[in-house]
Order: sequence, then C-alpha cells, then structure tokens
Amino acid sequence: MTRGTGAGQLGRELLGFGPHAGAHRVAARAGVSVLVPLLVLLAAGRLEWSIYATFGAFTALYGRERVGPLRVRLQTEVGVLLTAVVAVGTLVGSSEHRAWVAVPTAALLTIGAAVLSDRQHWHPPGALFPVFALTACASIPGEPSDALVALLVAGCSAAFSLLVGNLGAWLRRRRATYAAADRPSGAPGARAASPTTGLWRHVLPSGVAVLLAGSVATGVGIGHPYWAMVSAVVPLAAADPLRQLVRGLHRLLGTGVGLALAGALLALDLGPLATVLAVVALQVAAELLVGRNYALALVVITPLALLMVHLVSPVPTSELLVDRGTETLVGVVIGLAVGWLARRVGSARAAG
Repeated sequence: MTRGTGAGQLGRELLGFGPHAGAHRVAARAGVSVLVPLLVLLAAGRLEWSIYATFGAFTALYGRERVGPLRVRLQTEVGVLLTAVVAVGTLVGSSEHRAWVAVPTAALLTIGAAVLSDRQHWHPPGALFPVFALTACASIPGEPSDALVALLVAGCSAAFSLLVGNLGAWLRRRRATYAAADRPSGAPGARAASPTTGLWRHVLPSGVAVLLAGSVATGVGIGHPYWAMVSAVVPLAAADPLRQLVRGLHRLLGTGVGLALAGALLALDLGPLATVLAVVALQVAAELLVGRNYALALVVITPLALLMVHLVSPVPTSELLVDRGTETLVGVVIGLAVGWLARRVGSARAAG
C-alpha cells in the first residue's frame, strides 16, 4: 500500500458514516433504561447513587443485533457482570489506597471481560463498559457498607434494562411462535468460541495497556485516572492496525469537541432534574451516533460522562475538563503503543 493510498483510506475511515441500522430502537431502550432509575433516585433524594444506576442501565446497550432468548442471555450475563463490578469498584473506593488498588484490579477485569467478549461475541465488543464502571466507582471515597447499596441499585437498574430491552420481543412472541421470533443457533449473535490468537492479539495487550495507563495517570496525580484506563482500552477493541489508529484518533477528536459542549453545559449550572434530563438526552444521542461515527458519538459521550461525575462528586469545571482531555490523550497513546508492540511480538512469535 502506498503512502497516498494509506492516507486516503485513513481519511475515509475517519470521516466515514455508517448505516442507521435501527439505532433509534437501541437509543429508545437506552434512554428509558437510564431515565426511570434516575427519576426514582431523584424523587427519593438519592442522586448520589445515580452512578450505580447508570452503569446498571448500560445493560441495555448490549445485544442490539440479537432477538429473543439470545438477547436475554447476553444482557443477563452483562447485567450480572456490570452489577458485580460496580459493587467491587465501590468496595475498592472504601480503601484509603483506592487509586492504586483500582489499577491492577481494572487490568485483571479487562483481561477477563475481553475473554468473555470474544467468546460470547458481545456487541459492543471489548471491556470498555465494565472497566469504566469499576474504575469510576472506585474513584469515589466511601465506606464498605456502600458496596451493598451499589449492588442493589445497579442490580435493580440492570434488571429494569433487561425488561425494557426484551419487552418488545416478548410481546411479539405472544403473537407468534418462538421459531418465528428466534434465530437459529448458527445465526449472527449465537455463541461461538473465538480463536486462541485473540489472547495475544488484544486480550493481554488490553490488560497491559490499562495497567500502564492507570499507573501513569495515578503516579502523575491526575484527578480522574480511570479516564486514562478507559481510553487505553478503546483502540485495542479493533482487530487491525488501521482501525486501532482510527478508533484512537476518533477518541481524541471527539473528546476535544465534546469538552467544549461539556463546558457549556456545566457552565449552565443545571439543577438536578435538568441534569438528569440532559444525561438521558445525551445517552440517546450517543446511541444514535456510536454505530455511525465514533468521533461524533464522543462529542455527546464526553459531556455525558462529565455530567454523570458532576451528579455524584462535583468538582470545578476547569479541573474536570483538563483531567478528561489529558487522560484521554495519555490513554490513547498508551493503547496505540501497546497495540503496536503486541503486533511486533506476534510477528516474532509467528516467525519463530
């Protein structure tokens, strides 16, 4: 491939816009799954628990390409995992050494979640959401007893998301047979074992990247090191070098623009109800865009993440924006570097 051809392909990948592919249905399910738990917590005067509910609601993001029992199975698996990691992260947050305990814990979780993702063909793939849930909850100081609250809130939210995500299919099956509604076992979305090469291609590299990014961000003293760990995972979810680079650049470009939108929203000093509604609107927008262009999705995902943090642990806006931008850069650079090194090691192993 010539340099001009490579640059042209990179440009097409960066600017490409994928098909709609029924994104409105996923967006609607995600919006309802987040809205109802947050309104319940708002009414109960417990918005400090909103981060637990939001991560449980991420269950709704999985299995968009599946129907019937296949979606139920995947969302149940992911919902249980997200609930567990929220509780573990909250328990880590009760330690006075939470920042450093979170780093190796997140690295181990990354490896385990990446293996599950490969074996069960998760969509969206990879360990991003479990790592985000664990590390964000671990960053919040608390007491060991908070882990039980986190378990209950995230579990209820995940169960509600499971109901929302499968209610339509259940109603359709009331009017038709299971055979008409479900896919055969060989259809897309069915379980299948991944190649063992996946262990070396991205599973172990993802764990190493999280460990390095978390260690660097924590050691330097940046305020929210979990954003570096999450960003390190992003490029390595792609299978080939070009798409790893594209995902990394999308993360950087989308976050840069998203920080401006986040700054504008935070400057409005929204009240609790308005913040909840903004979070839901941004979640819906993210699902409408994420399958079409990841950089555009990051424009709304960035303020979504910052508003989630603001609901639970408000900090000065400038500090929040600088931390997000700096840690995104650190994480993406480390993720891309580890991906490059993993390919070199893989080539050497193959040659030997």
